[in-house]
Amino acid sequence: METWVLITVAAAFLQNVRSAMQKHLKGVMGTTGATFVRFGFGLPFAFLYLFLLWQVAGRPLPVPNGTFFLWAVIGGLAQIAATFLLVHLFSFRNFAVGTAYSRTEPAQAALFGLIFLGEKASEGTLVAIAISVIGVMLISVARTTLSPRTLVTSVFSRTAGIGLLSGTFFGLSAVSYRSASLALAPSLPAPDYVMQASYTLGFVILLQTIVMLIWIVLRERDELPRIAAAWKPAFIVGFVGASASFGWFMAMTLQQAAVVKVVAQVEMLFTFASSFFIFREWINRLELFGCLLIVLGVVMLVLI
Repeated sequence: METWVLITVAAAFLQNVRSAMQKHLKGVMGTTGATFVRFGFGLPFAFLYLFLLWQVAGRPLPVPNGTFFLWAVIGGLAQIAATFLLVHLFSFRNFAVGTAYSRTEPAQAALFGLIFLGEKASEGTLVAIAISVIGVMLISVARTTLSPRTLVTSVFSRTAGIGLLSGTFFGLSAVSYRSASLALAPSLPAPDYVMQASYTLGFVILLQTIVMLIWIVLRERDELPRIAAAWKPAFIVGFVGASASFGWFMAMTLQQAAVVKVVAQVEMLFTFASSFFIFREWINRLELFGCLLIVLGVVMLVLI
């Protein structure tokens, strides 16, 4: 099995753990605070990884250039916008529709990869992406009164539009991160996907921490004492989140962002596994069908 696949699966597992822990933090702070923890408390670990690679492993630091800064800033801000829109969806009664359409991220990443990087996807890859996207969209509405037919007819609704826009920003951020990381390669003696990913992660997470901290100070200052009071679990979330992001960045340096995002959907399988085996929650038929489609899409990509 290729290295990027193993890294992606490991990152998906860590992201599942981080998401579960962030839900716990939501009980003691607001959405903005819980989101900030992902970046602010992950920053020390991102810098630690970079320091260890540089000083302990002896890997040379890349030299950033204009292309790197452009794509890193676009990616960091796009991810914040995507997360904000996704959270905003939960204020709507039929938020499941928007959530489902936000899952079109891999397909949109494939489009952005073609536009900005000239990365063409084979017919088999496009089919695999379509299958997995349909799978996650079905799972998103599996426990609602919506039917797959209603999901299609709701494409022009407001929530669907917000969901699609969220998926657009997530797809753009993924391709931007890949572009930023690849832009560092010429400054190294030889391409080093681990160092390129670590350096990109360090810069992006610093940018996101500064932007979110400014927002909290100006708009939601009450969150600061809540964040400080929960610093112990927040550091664990930061560590797991930074580790997961490091995995995503490495995988997307090695492989097209859209392909990585499809394999990353195995995170939902981890979620269902913990729900079934730990919390004894049953999975309905539509959820099971969606899981099978995700597995089929991932297997197709791995075998192509």
